[in-house]
Amino acid sequence: MKLYTIDTELFKLDGGAMFGVVPKVLWNKINPADENNLCTWAMRLLLIEDAGRLILVDTGIGNKQDEKFFGHYYLHGNATLNNSLAKHGFHRDDITDVILTHLHFDHCGGAIVRNGERLEPAFKNARYWSNAQHWDWAVHPNDREKASFLKDNILPIQQSGQLNFITMPQGGGDQLATASFAQDISLRFVSGHTNSMMLPQINYKGRTLVYMADLLPSAGHIPLPYVMAYDMFPLTTLQEKKSFLTEAVENDYVLFFEHDPQLECCTLQQTEKGIRMKESFKLAEL
Repeated sequence: MKLYTIDTELFKLDGGAMFGVVPKVLWNKINPADENNLCTWAMRLLLIEDAGRLILVDTGIGNKQDEKFFGHYYLHGNATLNNSLAKHGFHRDDITDVILTHLHFDHCGGAIVRNGERLEPAFKNARYWSNAQHWDWAVHPNDREKASFLKDNILPIQQSGQLNFITMPQGGGDQLATASFAQDISLRFVSGHTNSMMLPQINYKGRTLVYMADLLPSAGHIPLPYVMAYDMFPLTTLQEKKSFLTEAVENDYVLFFEHDPQLECCTLQQTEKGIRMKESFKLAEL
């Protein structure tokens, strides 16, 4: 197995929304805001080369929306999905599987491209993986969350015939539910940010690496109260974070961050103030 970091564009989101109830005087030290209270965030994907499969985790925001839409998010930076794949010797047609952690636009927008008047899969040879619970949540969105679920990103996946569902097992107590995806890849399910988000967990070089998606969008979100205002069920996020972070410390997990603008990976340690980052490093250094 080989793992590759796939960088895509940087974008901006409101700092207060990203850090929830935490005061700006605290979070601004972690990710300083601009004059509009916006902070820069990454859309960092993970590519897994394993047993003849090339598995992409999430797809970034894509480029098919209109100028007004992108005007809200200030895309910048030189990285794109295509040139990041090319950097490692791959093309989008090489992708065999796309795991969509969830269907918010910054995670699945690149799954579908516009070809003239048609919307079609960006990865024509891939199976797309979601789960039935989250899919139903996304195609019948609540009023608070529906701005994050864009039909142009979602429905064409099903119409293409390339959509597949992972069966979500039932978790109990503080245990986060998991499902097997491949021999060394499992999917953890969490529902605080949005219903049935999937976190890939990978056995790699004798270590366990977890793709954090929006359970922990950045290293700055490790302290328990740092929960996004975007989360549908923040108290559930709090419980899920507490359970996961305890497990991650006990087992020396590697955390891979999708949205941290600087840090790709870190390990954790127990301190007097609670669980905090121990070491940070790039995936290539693992």
